Amino acid sequence: MASFPQLLGEVRRCTICAEYLPLGPRPIFQLHPQARILVAGQAPGRKVHESGVPFSDASGERLRDWLGVTAEVFYNPKLVAILPMGFCFPGTGKAGDLPPRPECASAWRGKLLGRLKSLSLTLVIGQYALAYHLPDAGESVTSSVQSWRKHWPNVIPLPHPSPRNNIWLRRNPWFEQELLPRLRARVAEVIQSEG
Repeated sequence: MASFPQLLGEVRRCTICAEYLPLGPRPIFQLHPQARILVAGQAPGRKVHESGVPFSDASGERLRDWLGVTAEVFYNPKLVAILPMGFCFPGTGKAGDLPPRPECASAWRGKLLGRLKSLSLTLVIGQYALAYHLPDAGESVTSSVQSWRKHWPNVIPLPHPSPRNNIWLRRNPWFEQELLPRLRARVAEVIQSEG
């Protein structure tokens, strides 16, 4: 079995879906075996591809606000692992970014998740991560997120924090009223358990 640094190196050099990526491969994730929180997302957007830093965009600002954490905490790999379903920017379609390339999950997800032995909390963000991590949670993102109490306190389904989801947030005020305060408290509890 490859060491953790060797495995990370293999993933960072991955080109298995290069022919489908409009900007070429640039795997973007954050991982450390001691991470306590896993952010299981979708795929990096164009801005994140350009920066090379996960969630370095408006979605990331909103997500950090939802979690009640600073950028310093969020980008500490010993606290937060960030593992999208697809590691590279998949391109843009008519209604936003294309779905994550499926090759990443089948090639790397199991190997990487198997190295995260200290997780206390998994945040499952958006329809593709929900389908992978919580396949029985619900038929839609809304029903999956509404079922958050079934998975509490170790797994929390979330909508994508993209500004494109502003309409969803307005239609589902319970999310900010009921779930976000509990989410922030749970994240704080997990982080403080390290200190």
